[in-house]
Amino acid sequence: MSLKGKTIGVAFTGSFCTFEKAFQELQKLVDEEALVQTIFSDAASSFDSRFGKVQSFIERAEEITGVKPMLTIPQAEPIGPGSLLDILVLFPCTGNTLAKLANGITDTPALMAAKAHLRNNKPLLISISTNDALGMNMRNIGLLMNAKNVYFIPFGQDNPKKKPNSMIAHTELLIPSIEAALEGHQYQPVIQ
Repeated sequence: MSLKGKTIGVAFTGSFCTFEKAFQELQKLVDEEALVQTIFSDAASSFDSRFGKVQSFIERAEEITGVKPMLTIPQAEPIGPGSLLDILVLFPCTGNTLAKLANGITDTPALMAAKAHLRNNKPLLISISTNDALGMNMRNIGLLMNAKNVYFIPFGQDNPKKKPNSMIAHTELLIPSIEAALEGHQYQPVIQ
């Protein structure tokens, strides 16, 4: 499947350690001639970290896509009524965002984008990055795996010895995961 002309939303949440890989994959989407709209959660658009400055992340997203990122809930809300996206990717998706999504909480631009997008019966793809996937968030992963139109980029443990509950998506599988989700199925195997 070609992604040329597909409108893809990419919502960044606060897993700053994964941003470099996320931006590399964002560039690949643009290289595939997809139309990409980025959305930033409150944390992703507010907190500088040891991984970089917020302003540089926002500028980089706009530089890659040619489109201003959505940074507020009112900017993200029209995604639903306007049916603006073919697919939305939470990329990366923190444990906090995962838990809120599984429990119907919509208090950030990224979560508003997800809620608004799902109302159109279109795919939502999750790229998890959480230190408690095999702990408190396993329940939420299970809930979302059983939710209609919700898919996951395959994921696995990133550091079993030092962080035994931590799991992270294999971001290099973004494009095949998008293609599978657009065809209505989960890219397999989901846990690698």
